[in-house]
This record gives sequence, structure tokens and C-alpha cells, in this order.
Amino acid sequence: MGKYFFFILLSIVLFQSCKSGTNEGGDPDPQATEFGGKFDLESPIAWDSLLVKLNREDTIFTQVLGQVNEVCQASGCWMNVVNPDKPTDEALFVKFEGYSFFVPKEIAGKQVQIAGKAYREETSVEELKHYAEDEGQSEEEIAKITEPLVELKFMATGVKVIQ
Repeated sequence: MGKYFFFILLSIVLFQSCKSGTNEGGDPDPQATEFGGKFDLESPIAWDSLLVKLNREDTIFTQVLGQVNEVCQASGCWMNVVNPDKPTDEALFVKFEGYSFFVPKEIAGKQVQIAGKAYREETSVEELKHYAEDEGQSEEEIAKITEPLVELKFMATGVKVIQ
């Protein structure tokens, strides 16, 4: 019972943080190129290597280079990042550690290097519908979401937009 209460409480806090559009620093500066914690640009792991490692390991702490495909249009509190060489590969669903920072809503199409941890996790139907609302999907599209989804996720501690 306790773990379910904690999950429900955590879900409410995360959803409210996302919907409110507030964070400690206010709205992110659309001209900025760094968000979250500072990190040294190391050689990012190759996208294919990331996928192979996540088939063997639960969690990988790393940096990866990708192209932003979608950004939460409510507040910039999450983004989807794809392989810049093969955008049809599985996308990374990126959230920001502790919702301590967000990214500008206008960075879709830009390349980013992200630092943090990559992992696979099941996303509930409720969460998927919430994210679909954030994307501005229609009621009909949202109603089609009926199954949870195991996704490739990334909890970013820092994001750098590559100019």
C-alpha cells in the first residue's frame, strides 16, 4: 500500500510541476545554450552503442548527442531526442532531474548533447495521455492511448544546445 501511495504522490507532483510551467529559474532563456548542471563535453556515446548497452544493463550514466524531435509545449519540462543520423530509430524521452530546469519550447530540430542516465521504463497510460496533451494532440488522438509503453528514457542533469 505504501509504495502505491508514494507512486501516486510522485505522479501528482510531477504532473503539477509540468503543468504549472514554473521552475526555480522561471522560463528558460530561448537564447541560452546550456541548461541544468554544468558538465564537461566529453565524447558522447554513439547512439547504437547506447541501445546495445541498454539491452545488457539497466542504467547507464553517460552523455549522448541527439536531435530534439519534440518539446513539451506547456513548459519545456521534457523533450524527445532522436538519433541525428537515423531519426527513425527509437527516441529518448528526456526529463530533467528533479524538474530543476526546463528547456525552451522552440528548440525542436536543434542538436543537443545531454548528460545524465539512460534507462528503460514503462510509462503508464495516464502519463502517456498527459504528455500527449502537452504536445497539443487532439482528444481523438489522446483517446487512442490505451496501453502502457516501455520506453527508452533519459534523466538529464544537463543539456547543451550545439550551435
